[in-house]
Amino acid sequence: MTGVTGVARAEGRGAGAGPLLLGVRHHGPGSARAVRAALEEARPRVVLIEGPPEADALIPLAADEEMRPPVALLAHAVDEPGRSSFWPLAEFSPEWVAIRWALAHDVPARFIDLPATHTLAWGRQEDATGPDGDGDGDRDRDRNGDGDGDRDRNGDGDGDRDRNDDGDGDGDRDSAPGPADLRIDPLGVLAETAGYDDPERWWEDVVEHRGAGKGDALAPFTVLEEAMGALRETYGSGGHDRDLVREAYMRLQVRAAQREFEDGVAVVCGAWHVPALRQKTTVAADKALLKGLPKVKTDMTWVPWTHRRLSRISGYGAGIESPGWYGHLFSAPDRPVERWLTKVAGLLRAEDRIVSSAHVIEAVRLAETLAAMRGRPLPGLSETTDAVRAVMCEGSDIPLALVHDRLVVGDVLGEVPPTAPAVPLQRDLARLQRRLRLKPEALERELELDLRKETDAGRSRLLHRLRLLGVAWGEPAASRGSTGTFRETWRLRWEPELSVRVAEAGVWGTTVLSAATAKAEADGVAAQGLADVTALAERCLLAELPDALPTVMRILADRAALDTDVGHLAQALPALVRSLRYGDVRGTHTGALGEVAAGLAERVFVGLPPACATLDADAAEEMRRHVDAVHGAVGLLGDAPAAGHGDLRGRWQSVLRVLCGRDTVPGVIRGRAVRLLLDEGELEQDEAALLMGLVLSPGTPPADAAAWIEGFVGGGSGGGMLLVHDERLLGLVDAWLTNVPAEAFTDVLPLLRRTFSAYEPGVRRTLGELVRRGPGAGGGPAAAGSGIPGFAAELDTARADAVLPVVRLLLGLDEVDEETGNDLAGVTG
Repeated sequence: MTGVTGVARAEGRGAGAGPLLLGVRHHGPGSARAVRAALEEARPRVVLIEGPPEADALIPLAADEEMRPPVALLAHAVDEPGRSSFWPLAEFSPEWVAIRWALAHDVPARFIDLPATHTLAWGRQEDATGPDGDGDGDRDRDRNGDGDGDRDRNGDGDGDRDRNDDGDGDGDRDSAPGPADLRIDPLGVLAETAGYDDPERWWEDVVEHRGAGKGDALAPFTVLEEAMGALRETYGSGGHDRDLVREAYMRLQVRAAQREFEDGVAVVCGAWHVPALRQKTTVAADKALLKGLPKVKTDMTWVPWTHRRLSRISGYGAGIESPGWYGHLFSAPDRPVERWLTKVAGLLRAEDRIVSSAHVIEAVRLAETLAAMRGRPLPGLSETTDAVRAVMCEGSDIPLALVHDRLVVGDVLGEVPPTAPAVPLQRDLARLQRRLRLKPEALERELELDLRKETDAGRSRLLHRLRLLGVAWGEPAASRGSTGTFRETWRLRWEPELSVRVAEAGVWGTTVLSAATAKAEADGVAAQGLADVTALAERCLLAELPDALPTVMRILADRAALDTDVGHLAQALPALVRSLRYGDVRGTHTGALGEVAAGLAERVFVGLPPACATLDADAAEEMRRHVDAVHGAVGLLGDAPAAGHGDLRGRWQSVLRVLCGRDTVPGVIRGRAVRLLLDEGELEQDEAALLMGLVLSPGTPPADAAAWIEGFVGGGSGGGMLLVHDERLLGLVDAWLTNVPAEAFTDVLPLLRRTFSAYEPGVRRTLGELVRRGPGAGGGPAAAGSGIPGFAAELDTARADAVLPVVRLLLGLDEVDEETGNDLAGVTG
């Protein structure tokens, strides 16, 4: 066999027999096995692969020990990194198998598809001219926002990397079909011809479950080429310009390889393209199709990919619904069904479900029986799924959904060696990930951070800076444990598209710190509202960007000085004050921030009373929320936030007194002002009862009185407990409600229902019991001498002291407080 190419030997043909065309289905393990067998038998001198030629220099990296699929080739425009396209490759992808075979046998491997410099430029033209009906194909438009170029969404087996919503195998080169542009799914047509109603099941039976026997390694490609040729003769190529251009370029590359290697050329491409590559055309005709193509400067690299992104459910849809299952079929050395069901049993056991070896044996028998009854050569995914549902899941689809998510699809994340080309920002990010031991993972997980620890503080800074750059690797989550400012909880999940976001963010700087600083400054200048700037200032503190903060604070001061809308000022103040809490924990100087916050608070104090006059119901409710937010912010701000601003807390309480005494202020705001003063201890209960009595007098319209009640006792169980423990206030509300005229009761009922429905069930039940007993019946919890244990007129200190040891034990306060370090013995005693 030495000295004779397998291309000629495989069919007994002599020189000039043409290239060996291996038509495949992307991410098909059956195609991958067949490609490997065909290459072993043919032993070509060069392997040509459908893909962007700019990636030829990246092919040797596929042999690196640190390269672990799934991975993808990423092409992006240098001047517009967001314009990008991916070429994903899994371990069971025929292209990946061809690349690895070529590298292992020292055979040149080259990509021969249309260069990315043209395809990305086509995408730019689509944005200008529109994607529909113009013959442009939408190949790299990336409609779903994941940066994938929306290639081959329906898994039609055509080999196209293009968007193919209608299943015709042409990549949707034109959305307005002409007479000859009948949309077809090649696999669907072949499956229907064979009597199958499911193309995936047909593909499994004829390809995935078929072992390539000795001497017939090329047989599946010969049959598939004949089938695709018949389909293209019947339905035509659709006349789509982009498909014709791509195939013309591939033919030129194949001719060039034949001149260099004669008949030792093997081509691995989509099966739909094989008839076009076999077609006899002139060089001049092919070059004419390529004349005048648009160009854009591009960069290419390898990036990690995931099994989830190979599946349709994720929105990418590279042609397979079950990448985890296909990966198992490709890697299992023997007995794939038994090995698969053993994996399923292990997963279910890890989730504390009772699954024994007997379950596995019975599931294997059931799967084989189902395959025999359905006339299949071997059990496929549908048979194994039915067996798992019946035997291991007891008919339930809930654990079956876990099996589908974790195994059938899977969360395998590939790895790329550090020697792969990358933008400087990506390299700095990789360095920080290694230093902080924060490895990207495809499976979502929660990360608890203690900001008092140096490593955790660094992780927090990195995640906040990436969020500023639009790289949403992590999202903040509510902490289950301590609510102190030194605790943070993040929900992390690395998606392949984040590599594009990192490339986009590279325009802001070469390191994460410099890029986040530049981006924050630009966002501050472009911010539309005052609240946007204050939120940005808070994020700058969280991300610890000392160089950006002065710029943002200067913009904040300018915007605050020019903004006269009290609602905007009140909306901006809470975020600004919250930021002051991070100074002690993160070691950030917040003096300038406190100065701006105090000035903002003073402007709110001055403008709030006139802004609350003559508001309608919706505006009054919105202003009530602003009052609550300002009240909380003033409480966090403290008594002396900045020199020269006096006692802000005392001034705020004066504003509240003004609000609760003005008749022009809506009832919901007046009621809330009274409630806030009462909670602060600035208003005695007798005075609050007097104000309520005046509002609930017969001279007040029922709707205004109901709004006042909503403001006073609304907003959760706090107001309900106020009524529970003060019988006078409850009696006033009860007497007023009893005397509301029948014609007005229907109008006030929605307000009252909204107010009281916010209470917890126990509070509502207690209020109902008190109202049922009636005022003065001796049943009120605050009634003197009621005889009810725990509800005496005065505090029973002996009973309170008795429960303190149990409370200390429950709260874990035996020694010192974790956050403040103070000894709590004297405090709780």
